[in-house]
Amino acid sequence: LNFSSRREHSCRGAIPVLTRAALAAVLLCPPTSAIHTPFLASRCISQSPFTAVGSSSCSVHQSKMLDSDALASAPSAEEVVSVTLPGPMEDPLVQFVVVRRDLLKTMEWPVGSVIAQACHACTAIVWECKADADVQAYLGDVDSMHKVVKECKGEPQLLNLAKALEAEHVQFKLWIEQPENIPTALALKPYRKSIAAPLVKKFQLFK
Repeated sequence: LNFSSRREHSCRGAIPVLTRAALAAVLLCPPTSAIHTPFLASRCISQSPFTAVGSSSCSVHQSKMLDSDALASAPSAEEVVSVTLPGPMEDPLVQFVVVRRDLLKTMEWPVGSVIAQACHACTAIVWECKADADVQAYLGDVDSMHKVVKECKGEPQLLNLAKALEAEHVQFKLWIEQPENIPTALALKPYRKSIAAPLVKKFQLFK
């Protein structure tokens, strides 16, 4: 074999770490050397100008063997899709509740009484919308119900939220506590998170 300056040029273009012994092994078509690195050897055979120096038929035959081996080990289309494509975005059913913060801080209601307001509002809207498909699906898995409890400053903020939801034709329950006759909490029926979350995004989580 003639390892002239063309060897240095071709190896720069193909594989910089290819040594004289490795190149000779590829050109002489050993039966097993290409099995370990089919991709690298195939590139060297198909791109290197040294194929004209050695046996061209042997190089073509070896290239076909290496290409077949690489294709055999390549993942199928189904495997590629399952690895590269993300799954669908999660959009669970969620029930959002908004409770007045001033009940606890200003009016000094007991913590249990404030919690009860959220419970009343949630129960009432679920009962009123019991025939709704989302409500039935939400209650169909009672061990995995998802609720988000938020807070508003006081009565004006709660009433403004109720008006905004009415304008958007959103189903909710504004709980009016008796005998005080004051609005205390508001609960939406279970909606997909992508629908309900933007409606109450300006309210903070209840602390």
